[in-house]
Amino acid sequence: MSVAEGKETTASAAAAAILSVNNIEVIYDHVILVLKGVSLEVPKGGIVALLGANGAGKTTTLKAISNLLHSERGEVTKGAILFEGEEVQARSPNELVRRGCIQVMEGRHCFGHLTLEENLLTGAFTRRDGNAAIRRDLDLVYSYFPRLGERRTAMAGYTSGGEQQMCAVGRALMSRPKMILLDEPSMGLAPQIVEEIFVIVKSLNEKEGVSFLLAEQNTHMALRFARYGYILENGRVVMDGEAKSLSENEDVKEFYLGIAEGKRKSFRDGKHYKRRKRWLA
Repeated sequence: MSVAEGKETTASAAAAAILSVNNIEVIYDHVILVLKGVSLEVPKGGIVALLGANGAGKTTTLKAISNLLHSERGEVTKGAILFEGEEVQARSPNELVRRGCIQVMEGRHCFGHLTLEENLLTGAFTRRDGNAAIRRDLDLVYSYFPRLGERRTAMAGYTSGGEQQMCAVGRALMSRPKMILLDEPSMGLAPQIVEEIFVIVKSLNEKEGVSFLLAEQNTHMALRFARYGYILENGRVVMDGEAKSLSENEDVKEFYLGIAEGKRKSFRDGKHYKRRKRWLA
């Protein structure tokens, strides 16, 4: 392959991806290296899972993409982040939202003193297309989350964790996103509610064409709904592949699903994990 053909292939791959993270490094307080050469891609209309244990760097990766690091004295010091083919790491968070990329934060962060409907309407603050269009999208959100419609006048601070998570996703939808960065959507929720939220995410992806990057500790659930996955450990991508391939990988089964040789592993076996992980030096 010639140099020109190689460049053309790279450009074509970039065009097919709505998000490309290329070898980024993130440092906090000018000294703490958190991400070390992280690269990943999200295709247009795709669902990609970002997996790993607590502290692996998943949330930092999402905040690097959505430009929310500066509030925590962090910065991207190397690499590039491209959204729809344009570098965005130097742009402000609200500009990125206007471009169509928005993050749903870990822990939901609803405005407790506002009603659910008022929370949803805050998601449209960057829009300039009129009240009628915003009202249509509000009705669309209620069609995906009927529980929010039933409780639209309830104060968000007095609703359940599941309702607040639905509100957070619905609020993101009100910005008319092309892509949503979804951070730990299953955290603190009952399995039935988690299942309901993931089914809605899949429906939004298929019917509305919204791309998703899911940062999730619940590896089993994430790989059921994603098409591709990346596994982070200690700020590095240690494995990636098609979701089906990852879910069948023996290392992933043992270290992230708690299954070895077709059987559930007990907690006491955890002390052997680090010694046996093939990707650790």
